[in-house]
Amino acid sequence: MRWVRIVCVSLGVCSLMTSHVLAQYWVRPAPEYHLSQRPSALVAAEERTAPSPSDQVLRPPAPAEDPEVPSVRDLLRYEAAASAPGRTSCGWNLCSEGDPWQLVPENCWGTKIGGWAQAGYHNKSDGKFNSHPGRLHLHQGYLYAEKAANGDRGWDWGFRTDFVYGVDAQDTQAFGNNPGRWDFENGFDHGIYGWAIPQAYAELANGDLSIKFGHFYTLVGYEVVTAPDNFFYSHAYTMYNSEPFTHTGVIASYGVNDKLTLHGGWTLGWDTGFDQFDQGSNFLGGFSYALLDNVTMTYITCVGNLGWRGEGYNHSVVFDVALTEKLNYVFQSDLVATDTDEANDDVGINQYLFYQLNTCWAVGGRFEWWKRDGASLYEATAGLNWKPHPNFVLRPEIRYNWGDGIQQNIDEDLAGGWIFGIDGIVTF
Repeated sequence: MRWVRIVCVSLGVCSLMTSHVLAQYWVRPAPEYHLSQRPSALVAAEERTAPSPSDQVLRPPAPAEDPEVPSVRDLLRYEAAASAPGRTSCGWNLCSEGDPWQLVPENCWGTKIGGWAQAGYHNKSDGKFNSHPGRLHLHQGYLYAEKAANGDRGWDWGFRTDFVYGVDAQDTQAFGNNPGRWDFENGFDHGIYGWAIPQAYAELANGDLSIKFGHFYTLVGYEVVTAPDNFFYSHAYTMYNSEPFTHTGVIASYGVNDKLTLHGGWTLGWDTGFDQFDQGSNFLGGFSYALLDNVTMTYITCVGNLGWRGEGYNHSVVFDVALTEKLNYVFQSDLVATDTDEANDDVGINQYLFYQLNTCWAVGGRFEWWKRDGASLYEATAGLNWKPHPNFVLRPEIRYNWGDGIQQNIDEDLAGGWIFGIDGIVTF
């Protein structure tokens, strides 16, 4: 019996020990398990609308992330982007990019109609286009219709006619005509305002050859009559006194290659509109040549009877230099030598420097020396161009004139000194 008791006690102890070990093995926590990993049938049968707290796996919370602090470089980038063209200030778009609006865009026949309105103010007269100080004036209410001749596919034809109304009209008329002819002293003037027809021509083109017949703007010089094509509101004395504005005749231009373009033709003197004054008859021509990739030289001359300006010769030489992508320098020299009793010989040197700040802001300067019959005058101009919209530009400037040539050759009552001017141009 004693041995039987010992055996029973031993079996009981082993059973207890074995059950404790098995309990640790079978009752350990269930592994993390996702219903999505199970067969769909079982998921549909066993998925609950909300898991019980005992079924959720507890994990320690993720550490909170520190808020991102912008670097100095990020702040600079943001500030530069905020000041970039196209950004707004107080709800206003100060630099709008895109294509300009057109009154009548070019149609399938190549014809289009456009123009602009230029209004400006200057506090003193400079004796040229800006000669009505103290008030805001419409300088150019301009309208044109044209069909450009395209010679890429052989012979083609075109035309252009321009009309202008404003205080600039009397300086744009064909004042080299006999009175009463075309638009000169022919009822087109109304006080300081008037009408002018500065261009009316037909054009033929074939390949790189273009030929114009009729009344057209001159090729001489750097500055032009049309306001949107100049940087400054005011004009140089050289442009106003030593260059023609318009001609009547024929002029041909031929692009020899990518670097050289030749011009040649015949006109009825300076500033004529389908009329001949004092038997005016002269050659008009020259060339434009790319000396370097960033340097272009243009030489244009008139030789013969210049009409109201007399028998003689004149030329303009223009060097256009792109110093950088944004910085441009222009050097111009004009010479006039004629046999008239007055204003026989003119010489002028103009220099321009322009810097494009961005797509809508540019700054520029002009320095000029102009001399007629021994009397010199000088002018220096600094200005801004602000183009907040493709159809609008604002051009404030400050100008200083000096030299004895002002009273001797421009106006004896005109004094030198500072002149402030500003104009705006809306194109369409």
